[in-house]
Amino acid sequence: MFTEMLFSFVTNFGQAWVSTIPAILFVSTGGNGDYAIGAGITGIGMIGASLGQGIVGQGACLAIGRNPEVAGKITTTLIITAGFSESGAIYALVIAILILFVLA
Repeated sequence: MFTEMLFSFVTNFGQAWVSTIPAILFVSTGGNGDYAIGAGITGIGMIGASLGQGIVGQGACLAIGRNPEVAGKITTTLIITAGFSESGAIYALVIAILILFVLA
């Protein structure tokens, strides 16, 4: 369970880092670097989503392991809850896009 949460965390942190690298390069060229750095830092919002998804997945696996008869209901709840936690990453992406293309 912990490895899945850690993998999700590392993956989303990598995505946040990749979105920060162009911001650093944009600053060195003399553009609107403040906006680019703000958009890159907004990518850190994906960390919360990755932790939330890992915790939800861990809880679902433990619950199914304890009571396999209700696996269908648990899976449905898992998908809905994972969607809620993923919305944080989507909001971070939308804000980063707004910062880069609307404010800059």
